[in-house]
Order: sequence, then structure tokens, then C-alpha cells
Amino acid sequence: MTVSVVLFTSDLRLHDHPPLRAALDGSREVVPLFVRDRGVDEAGFAAPNRLAFLADCLVDLDAALRERGGRLVLRSGDLADEVAKVVAESGAATVHLAADHSAYARRRENQLAAALEPLGCRLTVHEGVGTVVAPGTVTPVSSDHFAVFTPYHRHWADQPLRNPLPAPRTVRVPEGIGSEPLPVREHIGGVSPALAAGGEWQAREQLTAWLRGGLDDYEEGHDDLGGDRTSRLSAHLHFGTLSPVECVHRAVRKGGPGAEAFVRQLAWRDFHRQVLAARPRASRENYRTQHDRWRTGASARADIEAWKEGRTGYPVIDAAMRQLRHEGWMHNRGRLLTASFLAKTLYVDWRVGAEHFLSLLVDGDVANNQLNWQWMAGTGTDTRPNRVLNPVTQAKRYDPDGEYTRRWVPELAELETRFVHEPWKLQGLERAAIDDYPDPIVDLADGLDRFKRARGRA
Repeated sequence: MTVSVVLFTSDLRLHDHPPLRAALDGSREVVPLFVRDRGVDEAGFAAPNRLAFLADCLVDLDAALRERGGRLVLRSGDLADEVAKVVAESGAATVHLAADHSAYARRRENQLAAALEPLGCRLTVHEGVGTVVAPGTVTPVSSDHFAVFTPYHRHWADQPLRNPLPAPRTVRVPEGIGSEPLPVREHIGGVSPALAAGGEWQAREQLTAWLRGGLDDYEEGHDDLGGDRTSRLSAHLHFGTLSPVECVHRAVRKGGPGAEAFVRQLAWRDFHRQVLAARPRASRENYRTQHDRWRTGASARADIEAWKEGRTGYPVIDAAMRQLRHEGWMHNRGRLLTASFLAKTLYVDWRVGAEHFLSLLVDGDVANNQLNWQWMAGTGTDTRPNRVLNPVTQAKRYDPDGEYTRRWVPELAELETRFVHEPWKLQGLERAAIDDYPDPIVDLADGLDRFKRARGRA
């Protein structure tokens, strides 16, 4: 009787899962396996918000498998060692795994292949599970990756799109394969109070509702801070409870400018993955150096703490940072503004901001997080590396009524709209009424001048 192992990583779903389909087609019994990889913990990626969301995903995946006659097998430890143990216990001939192109994932894949070889077990790696277009599929003539999004997007859009696979009806798991208890969200400390729920069922419900009620307005509304009109699907894409291929199919079927804008965001996600796959050191090192000498010392440390706590004196920055801490998520426009403020207005190393984001973001994805930070810091793929986003101008444009700012900075909730983004303009008793809100930690003109001088453009 043939047995295969399906090793789940960041693909925690049953719908449109090529490795699971291949295992079911090639074997009578399948072991659905997830390993709580010790290496992930040691690398610092096991932040409380992501662990809590992961717990939801694993519970949901196990429930979906049990509905089909199966169950999820959970182990903890070194991934290669734990998979090898399950292979030995089950007599599996093949392990199926979704491709991942990060440097860590490549090392882990090589270690797994080496551990399986003495057991006579083959490792089969499947592309196109976590991306629409796999890294390396499209490349320019003179390089191994695209460094500019627009030409990448043209080639990306021309690639054939495979059809999504249905979820299996039945999954037979061999008896006698032991499993650890599933994790429980409530047992994890340090979780953001309003962290969203994880799991494929939740993801599919959310996608369906958003396609029905949010997609049409996405093109014109995705930057609207107060309206909160983004899909909020990023965590589900990160954990693979949604298939990006299925997301494209369903959006394109609905059609319209909103669908085009949404699909373009999925292309950005793939763009960052192909950059990092080709330049894995960009997760820690400048993709394009600007020879920055970032601020350090006591003054910089004080500014960093004010930024983290949402106490910079710039309401839209503080609102976004408070949303991050409360929800484990931040509006995309807020991410751009807070990153520009830290890296350019405060002139602090982008890695400080990227690390803080990864400590809280439930969708904390190395490719998207690090390369978006580099884009805003001007050390990445941005063709205008010295652009600086003015938080006041941006707030007036994307939060014109102050709805977002008032939501997250309640100290300013009663202010007139003309003051909500510039409370330092208040005088006398009006200013005294918000004495618990700080003055700006930096003058924007001074910050801009400092940045220009640092980049040699003064």
C-alpha cells in the first residue's frame, strides 16, 4: 500500500493545493504533516501574533481534514529530522512540498532532501502554490530578475494562469502516526487585542464577502485610510489559507478597474519574491546602497521609541503605529507613511523599522516587509530613492475628515478637522485640552534638510 507525506508550510489550505492533489493521485494513503520548525523560532520569526494566527490555521486545517476522513499530524523540532521520522513510521515513498524561494527555505529543502535519501524517499517540490508566477519564471535578457516593477508586471500578466484545484473529497491517513496536540491561540501571550482570526474557512468567507462588496471600489478606495477599503487578505495569503492563483481567477471573473488594481497588488507580491529569490541578502543588506550613515545615539533611540509607541506628535503616523500594536496589522498607506517618516524624516536605519514591523505584523512576510521598507528608504527598487512622504500633506489627502486619525488617536477625537492633522496650531485653552498629546519630535523641514544633506543633495 503506497503512502505519501504532504508537508504543509505556508500553504495551510485544502483548496487549490497542488502538492496534496499530487499525493492523493499517487498514493492510497497520505500523511498531512505540519512541523513547528525549531529553526523558525531560532531565526526570530515566531512572533506572538503570527503564532496565534497559525494556531487558528492549524485547528481549521485539522477540522477540514477530519471532515474528509483524515487528520493533521503535528510535530515539533528540526524540520528535516521530524519529516524523516514520519517517513520511517509510515513507509512513505514520497514527500510533497510547496516551493519556497527564500534563502532559509532553500537551505531547509536541501537538508530535507539529504535526510530522505537514505530512507529511499523522494522529495517532490511543487511550484505555483504560494505565488501566481514563480520566481525565475520571467526574467529580463540581461539579468536573473526584474529590478523595476512595470516591465515585470507586463511579462507577469502574459503568463498562462493554471486552473485552481478543488479541495479533495476524501483523505485517508495511515493509522499509528502519532501527533502532538494542536496549539491554542488563548495559550499564547503577547497577542494584539484585536488580532484577526486565521484559517481557511475564515479566509474563504472573507474573500467572498470582499469580492462581493469591496472589489468594485478598490481602485479608488484602497488608499482611503478612514474608509478601510482594502481587502485585509494579506495574512491569509502569507499563511497560504488562500491561493493567490484562485484570488486572481475570482477577481478577473468579476472584472472592472477594482479587479485590475487588486490583481496588480498580487503582482507586486510576486515581484518582491523574485527580487529576494535572486538577491537573498536583500533581507538584511541594501539592495542599492546610498552610503547612508544612519543616526544612532540617545537622540535617535528616543525618536525610535516615540515612533514605536505612536507618540511622534504627527497624528497620522501615531494613528498607524497604534493600529499596528492593537491589530497586528496596518493599512498599506500607513505602512508607507510610517516607513518614510522613520527612514527619511528621522533618518533611522530601515532595518530598525523592518524588525519592529516583523515583531507585530500578522502578515509579516520577509519579502514584502523587507523590500517595501527598502523601497521607502530609497535603498531598494524605487526609481525615485529620495522621495519623502510628508505626513501632513498625505493625511489631508488620504484621511481628509480625520476619521482614521480620530479612531486611533482619541486624544484628538474632539478637534475640528482643520486641526486634527496639525494640532500644534492650537493655542491657549484649546491646546491645553490636549496636553496629553506630544508636540512633534522633529520639524518636517529640518528632517527633510537633514535627509537631503545625508544623501548629498543639499
